[in-house]
Amino acid sequence: MGMLCAVSFNRYGRLYYFDPGELRPGVGDRVLVPTDEGPEVAECVWAAQWVTEETGGFPRLVGLAGDEDLHRDERRRRRKADAKVAAKRLIRAHELPMKVVGVDQVHAAAGSDERITVYFTAPHRVDFRALVRDLGATLRCRVELRQLSERDSARVQGGIGSCGRDLCCATFLTDFEPVTVRMAKDQELPPNPMRISGACGRLMCCLKYEHPLYAGAAETYPRNGERVNTPDGEARVVSRHPPSETVTVRRLSDGEVSRCSLADVCGSRRAYRGRGGATADPESATADPDVSAG
Repeated sequence: MGMLCAVSFNRYGRLYYFDPGELRPGVGDRVLVPTDEGPEVAECVWAAQWVTEETGGFPRLVGLAGDEDLHRDERRRRRKADAKVAAKRLIRAHELPMKVVGVDQVHAAAGSDERITVYFTAPHRVDFRALVRDLGATLRCRVELRQLSERDSARVQGGIGSCGRDLCCATFLTDFEPVTVRMAKDQELPPNPMRISGACGRLMCCLKYEHPLYAGAAETYPRNGERVNTPDGEARVVSRHPPSETVTVRRLSDGEVSRCSLADVCGSRRAYRGRGGATADPESATADPDVSAG
């Protein structure tokens, strides 16, 4: 058990957790956090509080940011903004199919040069050697260009997803796990790319969140088209809703559609039997098994 606080380097950016030590930063306070290039300024977005987890493995805050640290951070932000503008201008001048999505700067340490890294996306491999040369001469420092994938680009830029919340990759996701179309089919989602694709153009990462729930429901829930008994009479299953443990059914008597809890229909499933007593697939059955052929 110990204390933790969460900080972010950018507004609405990814959260990083630190041990506050003797400090008690509040929301909005600027703190110094350890990085590979030295202490950097970050904003506290989650005040220090006690947690039940062991905090021995979390890095500790360096301290509160002073005026000199804030001025240095402001100069660094202006430098990154100028580098981004210069990169966009030179990309247009060289007529390259590139899009700048982010800029990072490494402070010049003793005996080393300042380095600026420009992150970009492109539809294919790009020969940017002339661009690096001109950009280095313009910024008067060492410049590196790194091409990002669609998902990494969305992580760097951030944005709002179709759910109305900040992108998962830009807030809490640390690794991209594989997502398949089968996950969308198991959740009975429409195979419309506009509905199941994220801001990056790939399948939404959140499709994996509830997939185990839907996969387990395939064994316990009645299938679509299956005939069941409900408190309102016999009906046929139209769709399933594992998160709420309900199913949508259409009554056989009047065709009215309603939603029932799983407990009301799960124990009354009926198997379809065709001629000769053989069990048939409920989804392929269209006639009432109790009505004999004329």
